[in-house]
Amino acid sequence: MSSERIRVWDLPVRVFHWGLVAMFATAWLTSEDAEAPHRWAGYVALGLLAFRIAWGFVGSPHARFADFVPRAVVLRDYVGKLLRGREPRHVGHNPAAAVMILLLMAMVALIGATGWLMTTDWGWGSEVLEELHEGAVNITLLAVAVHVAAAIFESVRHRENLVRAMVTGYKRR
Repeated sequence: MSSERIRVWDLPVRVFHWGLVAMFATAWLTSEDAEAPHRWAGYVALGLLAFRIAWGFVGSPHARFADFVPRAVVLRDYVGKLLRGREPRHVGHNPAAAVMILLLMAMVALIGATGWLMTTDWGWGSEVLEELHEGAVNITLLAVAVHVAAAIFESVRHRENLVRAMVTGYKRR
């Protein structure tokens, strides 16, 4: 590999990312007609999330939460620069992307927890759980749209294909 490129996203991060995309899409597409695939996609998504949380503490440098979760002042500074069109390029996640990752992870946890609870004696038939579950899905769909738009924006802005980077694991140095 050229010295002009650096491995940023390790295989476990990429498998988590694309696996979660596949499981969320499967769960969403089967939500009305196919109870078993919907449920299993949710369980796999929760498993992926549990793995990613652990990997965020012991994984490769750019996978670790300590590497990318910003302090509030860093996020505020980045957003200010972004609004002025002067945001710096980040090899790993930029501070806004880090916050989006945390939001998406929290939403997947909420979706999975409420979905599972609706299968228990305690939560079966609960309208509150069902509304919370569906509301979390809707928030996640909106967040995914913002995430994709931001990846496209940043790819164009910094002349770097972030989707390709999440497939190959490499970005330019």
